[in-house]
Amino acid sequence: MSNKPEPIYRVQFVSNGERYELYVRELSQGSLFGFIEIGDFVWDTHTSVVVDPSHEKLKDEFADVTSTYVPMHNVLRIDAVKRQGTAKISQVSDKVTAFPNPIYTPKKE
Repeated sequence: MSNKPEPIYRVQFVSNGERYELYVRELSQGSLFGFIEIGDFVWDTHTSVVVDPSHEKLKDEFADVTSTYVPMHNVLRIDAVKRQGTAKISQVSDKVTAFPNPIYTPKKE
């Protein structure tokens, strides 16, 4: 048996004009069509005096959340990483835009 560590995923997505970067252990397509389900959030345990306010804002926002559903068209990137980094929220730059149309459009008859 191998003692392979649990994978950690870095998920980057856009929500309300902000770019979120989160680290999670659970990632799946989810049972809702068009959504990615993420859960088991991984947070930094700060050992220094300096604390990142965007990291603390994320911890507060997802404090009681066990899993969340992110629309597929809002996901910018998903990476499997060897170790976690710092979760953060930043402003969306002009270079990042969401898809203008929904993924599914019904047929016009």
